Amino acid sequence: MWKMFSQKVLMHSGNLMPSKKNSECSEKLREASTLRCGFKLLDSNFFNERKLLEIAKGATEFNIPIIRANRKLVAFEDGGLHNPSALLFNADWGSGQAQEVSKRFYYPSLSNIQKPEHEEDIAFMSVLELGALIKSKQITSEELTRIFLKRLKGYNPVLEAVVTYTEELAYKQAKEADELLAQGKYLGPLHGIPYGLKDIISVPQYKTTWGSTTFKDQVLNTEAWVYKRLKSAGAVLVAKLVSGSLAYDDIWFGGRTRNPWNIEEFSTGSSAGPAACTSAGMVPFAIGSETAGSITYPASRCGVTALRPTFGTVGRTGVMSISESLDKLGPFCRNAADCTIVLDAIRGKDPDDLSSRDIPFGDPFSVDITKLTVGYLEDAEMEVVQVLASKGVNMVPFKLNYTVVSVQGILNFTMDVEMLTHFDVWQRSGKDDDYEAQEQWPTELRRARIIPAVDYLQAQRARGKLIREVKDSFTVDAFIGNATDWEKVCLGNLVGLPVTVIPTGFKTIPNPPESGTRRRTAIPTGIYAPPNHDHIALALSMAYQSATDHHKQRPPIDDLGPNDTIPNPPPAAIRPRLMHL
Repeated sequence: MWKMFSQKVLMHSGNLMPSKKNSECSEKLREASTLRCGFKLLDSNFFNERKLLEIAKGATEFNIPIIRANRKLVAFEDGGLHNPSALLFNADWGSGQAQEVSKRFYYPSLSNIQKPEHEEDIAFMSVLELGALIKSKQITSEELTRIFLKRLKGYNPVLEAVVTYTEELAYKQAKEADELLAQGKYLGPLHGIPYGLKDIISVPQYKTTWGSTTFKDQVLNTEAWVYKRLKSAGAVLVAKLVSGSLAYDDIWFGGRTRNPWNIEEFSTGSSAGPAACTSAGMVPFAIGSETAGSITYPASRCGVTALRPTFGTVGRTGVMSISESLDKLGPFCRNAADCTIVLDAIRGKDPDDLSSRDIPFGDPFSVDITKLTVGYLEDAEMEVVQVLASKGVNMVPFKLNYTVVSVQGILNFTMDVEMLTHFDVWQRSGKDDDYEAQEQWPTELRRARIIPAVDYLQAQRARGKLIREVKDSFTVDAFIGNATDWEKVCLGNLVGLPVTVIPTGFKTIPNPPESGTRRRTAIPTGIYAPPNHDHIALALSMAYQSATDHHKQRPPIDDLGPNDTIPNPPPAAIRPRLMHL
């Protein structure tokens, strides 16, 4: 009897054991299947079930604790203002031989400059011309500050290009500039000259909103390096100008910035405020920034002259970061000579920006352009080619050859991953739901969350290959081409090419009103140089502008034409997908 009972129990137990094992096995198979779906998104769907489970166990026990510890150390604050990466990008193509750091540029001293009768004419004078008026005491810095603050306040309701007026600070700085001059102390061509800063650049006691609803009340008590440099040069800050939200395109928490040449159209690119305000004579110059197109695009759209300098030229302390290996600060001005003056004031090693350098530029005002060979691409504006040829420049057809086909993808990987490291808290806390344009950063940064570290680094290796190929192909001193071709924008930023954007004419807008219009579309071009040769691009731009007057044209924001009124904001226009910092 006992034997029979034992056999029944064993048989029953045997039935239980396989059932439990089957359940555990099924659970593991389900887990492996789920993991496999995730690994497909990483293009890593080549592991078998055992390896997938092993990876999950290792990630839980090893990876995640390290990830959380690192995040706690360096990712507790948005914006990338602290804890810079130890991995640095250097755009230098040099021979490896040490070069002397260049002295300050020599700039021409203008004589016989007379103060115009009308404020409108004063507003459109160049920095060098305004500087001559101040130096000769025909006008004071306080007078200039009043003129530009008046224009900023007058046109901003239409252009939506200003975030904050720094009026109290401006008059304080202007008064100091006038007092110094009265004492016989002249600080140089920016002495007493008003200007604006893109609102990703911090100034103590004033909001630095980064253009975003999330940060619209933010005050950073940090003096940005570029602000310090301009302050020491005697320049007068009159306003913080619009940055697209988190330095992406021209949409910000207060609206959308318009193009002064065609107010039915938007400025495009996140340096929208600096470009629009310079174009409209609301400031003599402004500082913007570019990660991928936000100097080149708005300068092209708004018909102003701008410089995207060699990476590392201008320190970025106190500036919101998108990509530590791509971000650059640069000037928007009336002309290339003014860009040279501003560059001279803001260039140099920033001790708190590990990527910044004392670059040994030549003096743009001393370049002998007749000794240069300059290429022109198929999409170059031929008027520029012809003018430079008439000036004695050796102009030759040119093509930039490289085999890397994923240029735009490399830029997206680089920018998005680096941006996400600076806005990890913002995404994790769900603040991206409040972002002004959901199809922009929120979508891109969610996708960036699943770019593996190994593939980010593979993209940087491909970037290195691209740099070597472009360097080998760069057989001229500079080349001329389209400034807003997206492939060139991506390539130029990845490789570190400086470029000047200059207006080369204006044409009637597409589908103008039957009654006529004075609104125009600017025709820009780009003059590209190798890294550390910004002076070549600037010298060629100055030579072109010495023979033309496109850069002197004024947008028709006061006189649009018969029955051509300021429109209500139209629906968002189709624009290039990425218009970043």
